[in-house]
Amino acid sequence: MPEGDTVYRAARRLDEALRGRTITRSDVRVPAFATVDLTGRTVDAVLSRGKHLLMRLGDLTVHSHLKMEGTWQLYPIGGRWTRPAHEARIVLEAGEVQAVGFALGVLEIVPGDEESSVVGHLGPDLLGPDWDAAEAERRLRAQGDRAIGIALLDQRIMAGLGNVYRSEICFLKGVLPTRPVSEVADLPAWIELSRRTIVANKDRPERVFTGDTRRGRQKWVYGRTGAPCRRCGTPIRMAWLGDPVVAGRGSTDREVFWCPRCQT
Repeated sequence: MPEGDTVYRAARRLDEALRGRTITRSDVRVPAFATVDLTGRTVDAVLSRGKHLLMRLGDLTVHSHLKMEGTWQLYPIGGRWTRPAHEARIVLEAGEVQAVGFALGVLEIVPGDEESSVVGHLGPDLLGPDWDAAEAERRLRAQGDRAIGIALLDQRIMAGLGNVYRSEICFLKGVLPTRPVSEVADLPAWIELSRRTIVANKDRPERVFTGDTRRGRQKWVYGRTGAPCRRCGTPIRMAWLGDPVVAGRGSTDREVFWCPRCQT
């Protein structure tokens, strides 16, 4: 599941492969930007901002968001793709390297000086060089009676955490994800744990929260409905948790997992 660490790794791979190279062929397969030709532009940098990926090419920025199914992949020119061609949203070639964005939830090309229009709403980036723990705490504390398990997913508070992290962090803190933020003690410790866990996983192909890297042993609660808690043996529970439905927006409910004995 793409979360901030996944996008961080994708951006790093693209940056290592493309930085300083000139685009020799571009094919944007999103109707709104299909006529944009990036050929001749130099890739200045590729970086992540929370779950967003920014590819800077002079005065333009290619902005993408993986959502649930998206991925950026690198191939040699002429190499066989591992995903269907109809899923490709953008193809960029630079020398002997081909970068393909498949099933991207968002793909748009914006003026470089307007990047804030697509990522300016985000809170401090947990994996960013400008990480600001004090600002993240201020934003989290302002959530009041909102459930901590909802607040952790809000990218306007901290950018990068996703559904896996929120369940695992709530378990590690021994707190039910439904508890109001106003009733959660020691918010700085929550901020520090969020940062520490995502930094620890940013270079791993599979996330580890338990300290055990063996397959099937990496997580405490996420995806383990009905399985015994690794600490107390109580069956893990699952429910749907999100902000209330408001006019003009559908449900934000996502699966959340917890141990009814270890978390209160």
